[in-house]
Amino acid sequence: MTTEQVTKDRALALQALHQDAKILSVVNVWDAVSAKAVAALPQTSAIATAGHSIAASYGYEDGGMPLDVALAGVKTVVDAVDLPVTADLDDGYSDPAETIRRAIALGVVGANVEDRLRPFDESVQRVSAIMRAAEQEGIAFQLNARTDAIVRGGDRPAHESIEDAIARGKAFLDQGAALVFVPGALDREAIERLVEGLGAGKLSVIGAPGALPAPELEALGVARVSYGPFTQRVALRALQNLASDLYGGGVIPTDTPALN
Repeated sequence: MTTEQVTKDRALALQALHQDAKILSVVNVWDAVSAKAVAALPQTSAIATAGHSIAASYGYEDGGMPLDVALAGVKTVVDAVDLPVTADLDDGYSDPAETIRRAIALGVVGANVEDRLRPFDESVQRVSAIMRAAEQEGIAFQLNARTDAIVRGGDRPAHESIEDAIARGKAFLDQGAALVFVPGALDREAIERLVEGLGAGKLSVIGAPGALPAPELEALGVARVSYGPFTQRVALRALQNLASDLYGGGVIPTDTPALN
């Protein structure tokens, strides 16, 4: 089977996961070994990269990683697993259509691209450009179109940010996005309103600390939950805790698995 056909098949597989009534939980990774560790679990059906975590691995602030570095990080993940990979590609950079073309060439079959609360029409145009580029590449690319209407909403009332997220999300869906990713929506009331506005099976959220667990999100009609940089933070805390124990005279646990 050709590499091109593998990419097409994986895009269709990710599309089916997004359309399934069962919520898709993706545990975000940031390099080859974290991807392999997660992919080895039988519950894993797709892999998602965390842009924040990849940036941190290369010494960059979140959102400050050059495109070539971002794509190199994503490529290490794609090459490490035999599963659909959806990539966090920040805001799509200066030319989101070209960014997506380059990502697809690496085997990426889906992406988060954030609007950073750009003007409404500009945000919609960027989503449209991404979907046109993906169509030209001939794959069922799964855009998890992110709106920052809540996290960048500033001091405006919460209901205004939610309504803005719905308006932007509906426009993104009209341009062919698979899902609408709304970070900052943690409480039940906000999620219920977003699902009502966007439709069941169209909302994607982040499982930040304090968020509802996946089964409850599924019952509310959420299609996908991811965990962003928090997976790396948990791993780094475990590393710090181990280092502290070793400095205090501890030893490596005898049941440590050889995951690397």
